[in-house]
Amino acid sequence: MPSHRIDRSAEDIKRELTDIFRSLKDPRVTSCLLSIVRVELTNDFSVCKVYVSAMEGIEHAQNAVKGLKSAAGYIRHELSLRLRLRHTPELRFIADNSIEHSADISKLLDSLARSDKHDQDNEE
Repeated sequence: MPSHRIDRSAEDIKRELTDIFRSLKDPRVTSCLLSIVRVELTNDFSVCKVYVSAMEGIEHAQNAVKGLKSAAGYIRHELSLRLRLRHTPELRFIADNSIEHSADISKLLDSLARSDKHDQDNEE
């Protein structure tokens, strides 16, 4: 049974990480439109998995994850200052392609809608 405390803390971490990402100077992170898809926090708050996606594709997300891993110490320190947790979790960044996948689905739906409208216009 998921705990409300864990869910609330995961949302707090996600909000603060979004703000911290904006302040990073690493070009691997700032060169692409980066989004945190989801944050998973273990029950004992020891590990936090952060799923990161880029609009440009999975290659850019993987490159950004390399930059985030190199700045993990700084990010964890900033997170501890902002959230004042008893134990700041270890951050594990994972590249995800969900934004690219959803953009592809959106394009397919748009093309289907256009072709459906085109077929209706031809029937009339």
